[in-house]
Formats: sequence, structure tokens, C-alpha cells
Amino acid sequence: MSTPDTRSAEQSPAERYRAFRARTDGNGPALLDFRTLYDFELDAFQIEACRALEGGSGVLVAAPTGSGKTLVGEFAVHLALLGGGKCFYTTPIKALSNQKYADLVRRYGPEKVGLLTGDNSVNGEAPIVVMTTEVLRNMLYAGSQTLAGLAFVVMDEVHYLADRFRGAVWEEVIIHVPDSVRLVALSATVSNAEEFGEWLQEVRGDTAVIVDEHRPVPLFQHMMVGTRLYDLFVEQGKGEGRRAKLNPQLTRMAVEEVRRAKVNQGRRTGRRRAARPQRFRPPARPDVVERLERAGLLPAITFIFSRNGCDAAVLQCLHAGLRLTSREEAEEIRAHVELRTADLDPADLHVLGYHDFLAALERGIAAHHAGMLPTFKEIVEELFTRGMIKAVFATETLALGINMPARTVVIEKLDKWNGEAHVDLTPGEYTQLTGRAGRRGIDVEGHAVVVWGPSVEPASLAGLAGARTYPLNSSFRPSYNMAVNLVGAVGFERARNLLEQSFAQFQADRAVVGLAKQVRKNEEALAGYAKAAECHLGDFMEYAALRRRLSDREAELSRERSVSRRAEAARSLEHLRPGDVILVPSGRRSGLAVVLDPGLGRRSDGAAPLVLTAGASVQRLSIHDFPRPVEPVDRIRVPKSFSPRNPQMRRDLASTLRNKVSGDTRDRRRVRDTPAGDDAEIARLRAELRAHPVHGCDQREDHARWAERFFRLERETELLRRRVEGRSQVIARTFDRVCAVLEQLGYLDGEDVTDEGRRLGRIYNELDLLTAESLREGLWEKLDHAELAACVSALVYESRQPDDASAPRTPAGAAQDALAGMIRLWGQLDAVEKDNQVSFLREPDLGFAWTAYRWAKGDDLDEVLLDGDMTAGDFVRAVKQLLDLLGQVADAAEPNSHIRKTARRAMDAMRRGVVAYTSVT
Repeated sequence: MSTPDTRSAEQSPAERYRAFRARTDGNGPALLDFRTLYDFELDAFQIEACRALEGGSGVLVAAPTGSGKTLVGEFAVHLALLGGGKCFYTTPIKALSNQKYADLVRRYGPEKVGLLTGDNSVNGEAPIVVMTTEVLRNMLYAGSQTLAGLAFVVMDEVHYLADRFRGAVWEEVIIHVPDSVRLVALSATVSNAEEFGEWLQEVRGDTAVIVDEHRPVPLFQHMMVGTRLYDLFVEQGKGEGRRAKLNPQLTRMAVEEVRRAKVNQGRRTGRRRAARPQRFRPPARPDVVERLERAGLLPAITFIFSRNGCDAAVLQCLHAGLRLTSREEAEEIRAHVELRTADLDPADLHVLGYHDFLAALERGIAAHHAGMLPTFKEIVEELFTRGMIKAVFATETLALGINMPARTVVIEKLDKWNGEAHVDLTPGEYTQLTGRAGRRGIDVEGHAVVVWGPSVEPASLAGLAGARTYPLNSSFRPSYNMAVNLVGAVGFERARNLLEQSFAQFQADRAVVGLAKQVRKNEEALAGYAKAAECHLGDFMEYAALRRRLSDREAELSRERSVSRRAEAARSLEHLRPGDVILVPSGRRSGLAVVLDPGLGRRSDGAAPLVLTAGASVQRLSIHDFPRPVEPVDRIRVPKSFSPRNPQMRRDLASTLRNKVSGDTRDRRRVRDTPAGDDAEIARLRAELRAHPVHGCDQREDHARWAERFFRLERETELLRRRVEGRSQVIARTFDRVCAVLEQLGYLDGEDVTDEGRRLGRIYNELDLLTAESLREGLWEKLDHAELAACVSALVYESRQPDDASAPRTPAGAAQDALAGMIRLWGQLDAVEKDNQVSFLREPDLGFAWTAYRWAKGDDLDEVLLDGDMTAGDFVRAVKQLLDLLGQVADAAEPNSHIRKTARRAMDAMRRGVVAYTSVT
């Protein structure tokens, strides 16, 4: 009989491994060792993912926010260290990189952990390096030596690949990371995780897909009507028939609130003089916080989809005398804040509203949004995590990855402004926001509270809360930088084949069937619409086409008249003089104002008068504030000693303005337009319409409605047909067009990358091609460092409100000429793109040029922020983006060239004060 030892010796390596797995419940030695690092039991999905990693597979983990999926990434770090290799931990945003870096330093020590974010470079050759995904992409293209020994790449928040601006970077990394590297993809819960996993298996090989929809801390949904809290769902039935249903009491209360509002309105309008209808007023924010405190639901994050709304909420709580901390907590908060801000200039702190910020923190209240100074945001995150802050008012950006969970999440509205229109929250957005509710290891349950309003139907909220997943769709497309780097690295054909492996193409191939089905349905509907539009008197579709041509011509004339009025208004501004009293006709600056400085020659698009309004506010106007010509309605004397910075002088002059000019002054100047009837084309089309047989039909407008539906659906169907035709090899064909642009401009020579192409390959920016062209054309050769900063800013900055009426201010002289040259270049490139059927390059945005110029010149922070009308957070972020591109420009420029030296001088000049300060050391 064999002894245990001899039996073991007779076993194959695979049999011995299976026996070992049986003795350790399937856990390998690395996982057993890893589990001892935590004082809690791992969840089933975490164990499954770690086993797959230790077994040699890559993994995709899709799980709810707060479920602990980052632990799987930490296991990859553990495996890399055990095997003597490296692990790169990538994140979508710098704030998350900084947070993860701090976490890993606490566990493994600073000597083993590095950080690379563009802003910071700390210990970059360490075995564990945290970085933004863009940094890794740039390493891969550059063939960086730092990649040597890389064993694992963790891609945290991998669902960011759906982001239309930055998502392509994730796919580039997934495709180009060497095959020897195992990928750990961590995603929020998405409805098509299996589809994404299939693609990963195609491009990366063996990949385990682990989906877990269980929240470790259960979430309870509520609605607040007034200051009364109601459960959104109630349990009905027993045993297996037990189901959660919409709370009928909540539905009745919502209906009652609407009825009560109508009754009150009826009473008001029943008086002798009808009252103006009053808007619904939601419960005051301090009252909401106090109600949550009484219910034991703090700490809470209230999501308000407005930066100004978040700041206003904090002030409302302060003015209401709300205090959520003890004296001891307030003292601890003050000590922490003073320590974290000790290196910031006291004068800058005053400008940044430090004292109000601290006063709110001491009461346990804070805002959190992208307009805040990064240091201030970090302080809020640190104090909230420590349990010192009890109420945070935040924009939705907080929900994107930052580890800042609360017991309760409050959502004030179920719609938000997306930059173009108010749109409803999607199920995915709602899930992302409410995912912050419930702190693992602290709370036994989390709570989501939606504040009721007349537009919020409890049934709609129930549907939103019940749909917890959303699809992950690729936003990938080739860029100019990507093209030259790929062709340079692997050649044209290999690059084309690599791009065909993208998730975008994978999804496109699958989508053709659904699109073709929709085209068939639309074609059936078109036949029905055409039938409904038939007229017994003649061809109504022919008549409808005439009407559309007439409408298009009238719209064209209207646009021409608008341009003419704009030119006349610009001329009228040039005739203004100090002391002229004018009426600003519309917009947020409307009303009476007195001209302080005509602003002649300040801007390339015309005069920009500096005025004092009747409310004692000093404003810089532009052509955009005047849709029609302006004429002075009166004059007043402006004292020679008048200073716009002196509040008393402003109030005195504003009082003179109000007393001098009647409040009901109106600009009655008439704008004479050329009537449409004078246009020969319009006259001809109208004559054709009147002569058409169906013009006299008594059902003409009914026919017209069906015809309009036909034309609208026909346009949609044609777009669908083009999408079906273009799905096959869509990424490769786009790549061909991109390469055609590059060859036409001399960045590619056949399948070879030229010297100019290699320069382009060092520029990672949305306007990469325009940046390279500006360098090649020598547009910046004669600029000093501040002027260069102003010009380069136009390539990275994007105004938050692109339709803002005020035109941007720019430095005069050489910088203005260079900016004009950049816009000219963009126009030329835009024409080349149109010829090649691509559209990648947006117009340069001059909105930050003046601010960048002043900061590079050394102006004080208060003056720069006031003149640029910017928040500290926006300013710091914009300067850091500018510094990143200036560094790329310096690297791409010729060695020892004027541009390289000027770019680096600009970087040195701008990296000061709040921009230079960083909490990562």
C-alpha cells in the first residue's frame, strides 16, 4: 500500500494542484495570504475574481458602486509584488488617482508606490504606479522603458470608455497593452457586461466575466413631500408572493399636494385683483437637512445640478443657523483645515472665500463641485470620510469615482441642464448618484431621498429606481495623433487591422441587424404618410416641397438680416463716448448704463465699452449684448477721479444715473428690414404655390401635416440607411480618411511617418493637428511667454457656456495676430476635413486667452479671477490643462528653438500660487 507521500509523488502537477485547491477551498496561496490583510470576509464575487486572476486569467468585474470591486484591483497589485513584477493602476480622473495613490502608500509604503498624472510625477519606476489612463496610453505609443516587467494593468471605472470626449483612450490601452499583461477591468453595473466581456476575450484572450448586482448595503428609496418622508415602496403579500409595490399613501399625498396648490391659487385669483401665479416652492434646504438629522439619516449628500446652487445651499444653511457639529468637532475641523491650507498665500485664501468655507465646515456643512479650488475639495472629502462633515451639497461629478459614501443621498430634481436643454436623469445616472448611499462596514442600510415637486410622479420615480443598469456603448474613433503613432509603430495595414479590433467595431457589426429592421418599419410608415397626404386635386407632395423651399428661403433671408443688423450695431458702438447713457436691450446685462470707457481697439471683433449699470455694477459689454444698433438716450458727467474699483464712487455715479434718466426710458429706434416680399425667389415660389392645383383644397392643411410627417421621417430614415451602409469596417474607413488628411498635409508619406508626423505624434490634444500646424507655420515664433500662453490656451480651453453673449477678450498686438492666424488655419483644416469626410477639429476657444495672459504676466489671483469671471476650481483646472499642452509644445518644438524656451518659460511663470500647490508629496 502506498503512503501519502508516495501517492503524492505519483500525482501529476495538475493533480497535485487540484488536490491543493480542494484543501484550500479553491483558494491559491496568494489569495490565502491576501485575505489575511483584511479584517472582513470577502464577498463571493471578489473571491471568484481573485481566483480567476491567480489562475492566470484577466477579469472584468461589473458591480454596483460601493460594492468593493476595487479590492480585486488590489489583489492584482498583491500578485504583481509576489511575482516580482509591476502593476499599473489606472483611473479616469486625477482626483481618483491621488486618492488611490494615498490608499496604496498606506498599505505598501511610499517606496513601492508611484504616481503619474500629468500634474504629478512621484516615484514613476516603482513596482506599483497609479496613473491616469492617458498617461499609460502615451507610454504605450512612446515604447517607454517603464513598461518593462509590467504584469498587470488595473482599469478602474472602465465604463468611462463610453465618454464621448475621452473614451477612446480606454480602448487604445486595451488593444495595445502587450499580450503578456493581464487586464483587470472594473466597471459599474452595466446591462451589456457580457457583450463587453466577449470583446475583451477576443482582443485579450482568456477573460473571466464576473457580474454582481447585489448591493452589500441595501438601499431604501424614499420621497420627501414637504418635510414628510414616505417610503417609495411597500411590501405586499406573503411568502413567495411577497412583492414591493409603489406606496399608495405616497401617491395620495402627491395628488393632495397638487390639489391644495390649485385651491390656494384659486383663492388668490378670486380676489378683486388677480394675483400672479406663484411657483411651487420646495422645502428649504436647511429644513430638509434638519428632517434627515431627526430621522438619523445623516451624513447626507444632496445632489444639486448647479455649482451656484451648491454654494447657495451652504449659505442658506449658515443663515438659518444650522449647526451639525459639537464644539470639539468644530475645533478638530479648524485644526485640520488650517494644517491643509498652511502653504497657501493668505491673500489668495481671502480671494477664495476661505473664511466662509471654514465657517461652514465648522458647522458640518460643505459644498463639493468642480468650481472649487482642488485643495478645498480634498479637504471636504477628507473631513466627510472622517465623519466630521454631515451635509454636503454636490454636483453629479462627485458620483464619478471619488470614494465619498454617505448614509443618505438626496436628489432635488430628476432633470438637469446638459448644456443645451433640460433632460431627464437616465436610469444609469440615477443609479450612479444613489450608489453613494450606504457606507460599507458602517451603515446597515443606505437611503435615497427624492424631493417631491409637481413635475415628479411617484410612479415615474419608481420606474427610474427599478431600472438599475445601463448599456456600455463605445465612443471610439481614430484621431490624428493616434494615426501617426500607430503607423509609426506597426505600419499602415497592421494599424488598420488593430483598429478593426475596437469595441466600437464589435458593437457596430452587431447593430446592423437592428438598424435594418428599423429602416423597414420606417419605409412602411412613409408609405402610410404619403397615402394620407394624397389630394384629389393634384400631387400634394409636389406642393409640400414648394412650401418647404419657400420656408427655407425665408429663413435664409432672416439670417442675412440678422448679420446686417449685427454689423450696424457694431458700427454704433464705435460712436459711444464716456458719459453716454445707453439702454442695454436684452440679456442678463439689460437696463440703463453709463459708458465709462468706449473700449475702442480692445478686441478684434469691435468696440467693447466698459459701463456702470443702474445697479452700480461695472460690466464690459460687447457686440453680443446689442442685437440692434444703440444710441445714447442722455448724457451725464463722469468725474475724472472716478475709479471703477471704488464701491462708493460706483454707488454715487449709479445714483446720478437713476436720477438723471427716467426709469421707463426705452430705445424706440426702429430697425428697417428688407421685407421678404422684395425677394424675387420668394415672389416666384409664392406665385407657384398659388397656381398649384391643390392650393385651393379645403383640406390643404390636413394634407400638409401628413406631408410634414413624411419629410421628417424621410430624413430620419435616410440617416439610418447611411448608418447601415457605413457600419461595415466603419472604424477602418474612418482611419483611411484620417490618413488621407495626414498625407495631404505632409504628416504621412505613403506608409511612412514624416518628421512633421513624428512631431504630431508627441501632441496628445483634441486639437492635435491644429497645434502641429501652428508650430509648422511659425505662428508663435515672435511671441513672448505670456502671449504664447494666451494662444495655446485656445487649443485646450472650452467655455462652459458656448452660447454666452459676451465675446472673449484677447491680448492686443502679436498675440492677437497669432490667434487670428490660428483661426485662419482652423478654417483651412476644416475645409480639408470636409473634403475627406471627417470632422474632428472644433474651432479654437479664446475664452481663457486673456486670463492665461494675465496669470503668465504675474498678476494677482484676485484680479485675474475677477477680470476672467471664473471660479478658482475652473481657473486651476484650465491652467493645469494649459501647462500640460505647453509641455507637449516644448517637447515637439525643435531643440534649442525659441518656441521650446518660450513654452518652458511660460510654464515656469504660470506654475505659482494656487496652481503650484498640490497635496501629493
